[in-house]
Amino acid sequence: MTGVVFDVIGGPAVTLSDFQLVIAGYTARDQDALRAHVNELAAIGIPAPESVPSFCPIPAGLLTHSAEITVAGARTSGEAEPVLVRHDGRLYLTVGSDHTDRDLQRTSLFEAKAACAKPVSRVVVPLSPDVDWDSIELASRCDGHRYQEGRLTELLPPVETLERFPADGDVVLFCGTLPLLDGQFVAGHEWEMTLAMPHQQPLSVAYRVTQRT
Repeated sequence: MTGVVFDVIGGPAVTLSDFQLVIAGYTARDQDALRAHVNELAAIGIPAPESVPSFCPIPAGLLTHSAEITVAGARTSGEAEPVLVRHDGRLYLTVGSDHTDRDLQRTSLFEAKAACAKPVSRVVVPLSPDVDWDSIELASRCDGHRYQEGRLTELLPPVETLERFPADGDVVLFCGTLPLLDGQFVAGHEWEMTLAMPHQQPLSVAYRVTQRT
């Protein structure tokens, strides 16, 4: 496959050409918040996972920097997620959207995740060993409206999530998401995800969704 290039803040760009793309789910630290997310999914007919966190490897070619993605289903939506990139043993942090087909999610998690491209910011930050996860803010907007907001204190530290996934080599890991502000998935068209770290320019990814005819 063609390599995926990331611009590294403070360093040379990195190119991933042979990597695993993995979506982690149910990564909330707070068990009440986790149950709330499970209930959100149950409300649209999606069963609870067999274990937490859960991991769903999908085709690496779904990762994209494109500002527009095309989907087949009428009910798809994005979710802001911190994204860990492991390349040559080094770790980088960025933000992405786990865009998912919500109708397919009722019957097959893999098909639901694999049905949509996964937009990710082109810019990554080298991960410091002493990163303060709880100070990092994550947010999303859909069609100009607030959709998700919170701090990563609500999630397992992404490095811990990566450690629970048994894989060698290069990995791009979507590390889970925050509850929706109103608890309802929205099949929107314009999405923007941001991740803000102290003393650092916020990372962002924005994209438009069109339905295949």
